[in-house]
This record gives sequence, C-alpha cells and structure tokens, in this order.
Amino acid sequence: MPVSRALTASVLVLRIAYGAALVAAPARLTRRWLGPAVEHDPTKVALRALGAREILLHAGGLAATARGGAVRPWLAASVAGDLADIVSTAAGRRGLPDGAAPATLAVAGASALVSVAVGAALER
Repeated sequence: MPVSRALTASVLVLRIAYGAALVAAPARLTRRWLGPAVEHDPTKVALRALGAREILLHAGGLAATARGGAVRPWLAASVAGDLADIVSTAAGRRGLPDGAAPATLAVAGASALVSVAVGAALER
C-alpha cells in the first residue's frame, strides 16, 4: 500500500474510533462542547447518531482505501460533516458553554483540514 493510502487509512481509523467513543460514551466526550445537556437522553440520541455517522462514513472510506478505490469522495463527505458541525455549533452558540464555539471551530476545522490534506496527498 502506498504511503499516502496508509496515512489516509490511519486518519480514517482514528475517525472510526472517535465515532465508536461517541456511541459508547456520548456525555463524556461532549460535555465541554454541549454542557449539561449531554446528560439528557434526547441529546445522547443525537450524539450517538453523530457517532454512527462517523463510523459508517469513515468505514466506507477505509474500505475504499483498502481496495484501491476512490477515497476522495469519502473524504469530501467527511469535510462536509465537519463543516456542518461548525455551522451548527455557531448557530446554537448562545446556549453552549463558554468557549465551545471556538473550540469546535478549532477541532472540527483541524479535522477537515487533515481530511483535505490526506486527500491531496493521494496519488492521482
């Protein structure tokens, strides 16, 4: 496997692990982002759905990476998800803990940039 695909696979595996952690312990992972709302079952439902999105989307990308298929569409979808997280957080920032919106911009923004970078590094 070329180095660029191995790097891409590593990033995708980390995103799958993040998704699994969201499914398993949504409140623990998101308290700083969403505050006390993470203790409520309806919030946990949405967070687990976000975790499932992470798992399924990045598992699809990982499968494409392993078989030598097109990975960039999966990475583009990942970037779109990260941008949706940023926009959603900005829209609801008044009800969030102090610093949640800038932290989300930093974390989700960095994640999106990593996806763009590994996509750019893939062989043509």
